[in-house]
Amino acid sequence: MKTNKEVLAYVKRKKIANIQLWFTDILGNLKCCVITDSELKATLDHGKGFDGSSVTGYAEAEESDILAKPDISTFKLVPWEGKKEPVARMFCDVLTPEGEPYAGCPRYALKRNLARAKKMGFTFYVGPELEYFYFKRKDKPEILDEGSYFDLVPNDVANGLRKETVKMLEEMDICVETSHHEVARSQHEIDLKYSEALEMADTVMTYKMIVKEVAQQHGYHASFMPKPLFGENGSGMHTHQSLFRGKRNAFFDKKDRYNLSRTAKQFIAGQLKYAREFCSLTAQWVNSYKRLVPGYEAPVYISWARKNRTALIRVPVYRPGNEQATRAELRSPDPACNPYLAFSVMLAAGLEGVENKYKLPDSIEPNIYKMEMEERERKGLKALPVNLFEAIKETEKSKLVKDALGDHIFTRFLHNKLKEWDEHRIQVTSHEIKKYLPIL
Repeated sequence: MKTNKEVLAYVKRKKIANIQLWFTDILGNLKCCVITDSELKATLDHGKGFDGSSVTGYAEAEESDILAKPDISTFKLVPWEGKKEPVARMFCDVLTPEGEPYAGCPRYALKRNLARAKKMGFTFYVGPELEYFYFKRKDKPEILDEGSYFDLVPNDVANGLRKETVKMLEEMDICVETSHHEVARSQHEIDLKYSEALEMADTVMTYKMIVKEVAQQHGYHASFMPKPLFGENGSGMHTHQSLFRGKRNAFFDKKDRYNLSRTAKQFIAGQLKYAREFCSLTAQWVNSYKRLVPGYEAPVYISWARKNRTALIRVPVYRPGNEQATRAELRSPDPACNPYLAFSVMLAAGLEGVENKYKLPDSIEPNIYKMEMEERERKGLKALPVNLFEAIKETEKSKLVKDALGDHIFTRFLHNKLKEWDEHRIQVTSHEIKKYLPIL
């Protein structure tokens, strides 16, 4: 849809009585209000008012009136709502009553960073791989299968769930490349074709909604919790990134031994430099740091490599004739993050490297987990934060993250995360009871 007139005509022709307006709070929770077709024209023209003080990280009570303004390019029918009485949805930008971009809107934060990239001549593309688990119920992680990586489990319920999910994604014009069983029991992945970062952030939110909706319709629960099972791999959101100049991949250089351009190397160097500072945005929950530990295919040490999957950033080996696919895969994000904020800080860190011509350190190809501590120290390898509190402290002092998010989101995101940490640290866990109660 390119004009309000086209949207109104389509809604009338298809007899769509209800339109969902989607946006997220600063934590990435999807929010929605529903308008009727009779309210659509006014909402397209002026936005729909709501109480921002009731949305996490938005307005205070005395400044609570804000607007959700639909982005008509995101207009889609919602397939799980049925065909007889079709329902549509649009993502919204959040505005002030005066019609200006609202500083607390995560979508606006990403738009600002993309505008910075555009000013430098770049378009930022991302292709995230979102992993998740299917469970029998949402209050207890009871698995559905004993499968492992790429397993085809006969008569597996999850095969049908994934197939139906892919169908719904395609009905919403979301291009799916592959779907498969992941490494852990009951863990799965559906890979999306890369796209421009704002479009992909919207797609990530839609993807997560569809995965959960399909599972719920069949009496199961899908979870994007980073580490729901002890002793199993957690769920990541490995994010493939590239900068384009027009139709040309700015990361590719056929003369370089790695086929990486100077821009690509500087971009990667920027992300390595600021990885600890933006970690609280890409791994934003207490549980996220149960995944970022050695031995479970998740990165711990800040390094880059081509074949080594224990590195933080992996550069897939170039296949001749496929220069458009040259990319850097950041492996620390998990699927429970807010994609608008995660993509914002990832891009900001990379662009900082390009602007300041950061030098890329040597790649680390051996398995870092198998190195002795002395060897890691000799190579100057630093680790990601070990818990959310350490990550928060790194972010608090980061000018880069503050500039990328803006004062409003920066302050309120950290306030929310500190509150989460305080709630966590006073809990007495079942592990502590089992370990200490009998002996202390």
